[in-house]
Amino acid sequence: MTNPLLATDSYKQSHFKQYPPEARRISAYLEARPNPFSDSVLFFGLQTYLKDVLLKPITASDIAAADRICAAHGVPFNREGWEQILTDHGGLFPLEIKALPEGTLAPSGVPLVQVENTDERMPWLTTWVETALLRSVWYPSTVATLSFKCKEILYRGLLDTSDDPDSQIPFKLHDFGARGVSSAESAALGGMAHLVNFAGTDTMEALEAAMTWYGADVAGFSIPAAEHSTMTSWGREREVDAYRNMLVQFGRPNAPVAVVSDSYDLGNAVENLWCGRLKDEVLKSGATVVIRPDSGDPVEMPLKVMETLWQHYGGSENSKGARVLHPSVRVIQGDGMKLDTIRQLVEELVRRNWSVDNIAVGMGGGLLQQVNRDTMRFAMKANAMKTADGTWHDVSKNPATDPGKASKAGRQATVLENGVLSAVRLEAVGGRTDQLQTVYRNGVLVKDWTFEEVRALARKHLLERVAS
Repeated sequence: MTNPLLATDSYKQSHFKQYPPEARRISAYLEARPNPFSDSVLFFGLQTYLKDVLLKPITASDIAAADRICAAHGVPFNREGWEQILTDHGGLFPLEIKALPEGTLAPSGVPLVQVENTDERMPWLTTWVETALLRSVWYPSTVATLSFKCKEILYRGLLDTSDDPDSQIPFKLHDFGARGVSSAESAALGGMAHLVNFAGTDTMEALEAAMTWYGADVAGFSIPAAEHSTMTSWGREREVDAYRNMLVQFGRPNAPVAVVSDSYDLGNAVENLWCGRLKDEVLKSGATVVIRPDSGDPVEMPLKVMETLWQHYGGSENSKGARVLHPSVRVIQGDGMKLDTIRQLVEELVRRNWSVDNIAVGMGGGLLQQVNRDTMRFAMKANAMKTADGTWHDVSKNPATDPGKASKAGRQATVLENGVLSAVRLEAVGGRTDQLQTVYRNGVLVKDWTFEEVRALARKHLLERVAS
């Protein structure tokens, strides 16, 4: 799918004939409308669209192919307009796009992006890009927001129970979602969004995405880990040998190795194998064996495993009065982990005087796939039209049947009001600074966010939330 002229909804191909004849410029904004999932959104992902689409010129062959397809498809095609872009703009879209800094945690209902055509022959272009632009923002921003909400829960738990929460938090939520998404592109975008908040992932497409679009080095890390096929291939009678092989292959001092241990009987595996026949080998290896329950109650089962490990390996009590297992053993819970179960698990850890140091959690489809545009009610709407006489006129919707879908009228700005981002009309900014800054104009990337800049801003917002 490489023709950018087809990266829109069919009906938008006819919109160039629908704007008033006096229209010269259209302004539109993008927001996450107030929603039941989150009162704020971690904005991320726009730069992927800017670099992957808008910095690549369209070609004559793109135009010819799109013309043929639209004719057969039954919709008009704006050949004259696209040839003007090709001839007069070198194939690059004459748009100005302003946006908040990526990594910003913005209240729902605040404009994140504002778009305007710069060639007054092309007022249709602003909303033509909605389809691809909106999906480049809603999906990674929703995943980043979900990941951020999990991080806040885990970090608050660490603050209550850990002597070193800042070194612990990067690896407390691990992305297992690559196999559960609809495409490799989803894995890349969603996995990269998760890495804004954490450094643990098994979604390798996310590493390349962060390198390609945000100039990152390797942004995420993983460890050797078992799956059921590698364990059950030894047969039930040789279960202990399967585990022992993990120690032989990967058991190095201070090296973590994760082993799924519920292929047959988790209780037996923990009590009689890891804490019995293999205990001396675990201690001798110097490794950290991370036991993974993969069935049962997602809150009670990891706590039960930790209690068994404490009985046999012991540990220590830290300055917060919380128990920390011997460094040779830890637990990761990946099955059944969602926002609510992570909250329940952390609450139980705190209540039972366990340090969150002892456990990591993993999420798969719940992190990268079980979200959609309606999760945070993302929308892009036109808000103003400039006419031939140079006047800007308000454009908005306000359906009587659903006032919640009312859109903002007039070109927007996002300003700080008493430390909180708020939406105001552009002409009402006054002496304040509009936080929507130009990131793209007429084929030029004006601002190139690095992955570390995005991460640093997101972390700043986390620290502000837990301090408030």
